Amino acid sequence: MTASDLATVRLLTIDEDRAGQRLDNFLITALKGAPRALVYRIVRKGEVRVNKGRVSPDYRLQAGDVVRVPPVRLSEEAPAPTPRHGLQKLLTERIVHDADHLLVVNKPAGLAVHGGSGVSVGLIEALRAMRPEQASSLELVHRLDRDTSGLIMVTSRRPLLRALHANLREGDIDKRYVALLSGRLAGAKHRVEAPLLKVERPSGEAIVRVSREGKAAITEFTVLERFKDATLVEAKLLTGRTHQIRVHAQHLGHPLVGDDKYGLDAVNKQFQKKGLSRLFLHAQRLQLTLPDGKRLNLEAPIDDDFEQGLAVLRRG
Repeated sequence: MTASDLATVRLLTIDEDRAGQRLDNFLITALKGAPRALVYRIVRKGEVRVNKGRVSPDYRLQAGDVVRVPPVRLSEEAPAPTPRHGLQKLLTERIVHDADHLLVVNKPAGLAVHGGSGVSVGLIEALRAMRPEQASSLELVHRLDRDTSGLIMVTSRRPLLRALHANLREGDIDKRYVALLSGRLAGAKHRVEAPLLKVERPSGEAIVRVSREGKAAITEFTVLERFKDATLVEAKLLTGRTHQIRVHAQHLGHPLVGDDKYGLDAVNKQFQKKGLSRLFLHAQRLQLTLPDGKRLNLEAPIDDDFEQGLAVLRRG
């Protein structure tokens, strides 16, 4: 693709097959060779319009939407990012489910779900490179923070993507996490109902906080094990807001161990001295029903570094 190929404004109408796709993912396909940072910039500047209006990069396209794609300058088509062989091997070993047009991977901590912001290759780019026959159709069903490990769903079928999005919105997918909270949490169970609002700092960093102006959010915490200065819990998401478990744990007064955004630096440093240096959050279980009625019960064991951290705490 040369610069002249993208030198004019294009108005693209979304068909049924593309309905439900995020705007940023649609643009990455429409502007092949454009880095993700460029895509976000032209959306933020209002150069991209949907039905003549501004929208955010995570807007879900609807059938019949008309997307204005602005001209961009690309000297030549950028080669698709190539994941290192070790990452491909690791992801292959961590595939939990690969059938029914659904791929479920036990994502390692430290791997972003997609490239951008200094990350050249994320999970989705790696999977597309590993499966070139599906490269144009593989999409993330949901997301995990970079430093969170565990189960994440990917599909190549748009009808299934739409169905799973609907299930997520309705709370029909049971998502359970294992988290290590700082301090000793009293009581066996806690249900946190605290609306969450995403705000942008002057630096451009997005942060979430509890606010009456936010969206409804509910998390159920169940104590699994207590240590001298930490508590292992199961966290069940009844809604799916950004950073929900992390912010609700902070709201409880027990932020996650290793959380550099919502935790306490002094507390994290104390755990780091013991060798606990990661974010202790793992998406362990997924239970869902596919459109054909098939029931899936998927589970991913916690990673070695998570388990080793618990072993240190058990030794006191």
